[in-house]
Amino acid sequence: MRIVKKTHSCVRLEKDGRTLVIDPGGFSEQDAAVGADAVLVTHEHPDHFDEGRLRAALEANPAAGIWTLRSVAEQISAAFPGRVHTVGHGDTFTAAGFDVEVHGELHAVIHPDIPRITNVGYLVDGSLFHPGDALTVPDRPVDTLMLPVHAPWNKISEVIDYVREVRPRRAIDVHDAYLADIARPIYDRQIAGLGGAEHGRMVPGESRDV
Repeated sequence: MRIVKKTHSCVRLEKDGRTLVIDPGGFSEQDAAVGADAVLVTHEHPDHFDEGRLRAALEANPAAGIWTLRSVAEQISAAFPGRVHTVGHGDTFTAAGFDVEVHGELHAVIHPDIPRITNVGYLVDGSLFHPGDALTVPDRPVDTLMLPVHAPWNKISEVIDYVREVRPRRAIDVHDAYLADIARPIYDRQIAGLGGAEHGRMVPGESRDV
């Protein structure tokens, strides 16, 4: 499987000529999901879910579908009739030849005064896990963790402890648009030194086989 990093939390996964895209939100490229055979959305926040980017993907490929949680599905099902599939924690499905397991239920706490919304993570082919905006720990081993490195809801100690708890072979940064380049070496050094796993980051457009 090949990972193609897009801006912020969006990644494209390619295998056997098929493409699955996760979280083509408002910070990602306009064409981030174009060419996708399947799209997964973790939750409704606009940096993860953008209807225009989804529309571009589904118009480019009439066979493409979207898999997402109920809060997002309710907003877009009418726009894409028959092409939106609602999933939740514990569900398993196959999309564009990728086997997907759904883990998690709630977004991480931003502040106690802000109500929590739903959020799901996706384990793809039993190997790569994208948690969306949460520090969900799947109940099975993870080879590649897409690591939400910087957000209004986390701090670096939590990120490090999350890597330690999941214990992946490698962690690759996502949710990184908020992080200034000048601070990246600090995060790289501390996560790699303390997390207990190979740690790396990819610039938008970079690809890597896993």
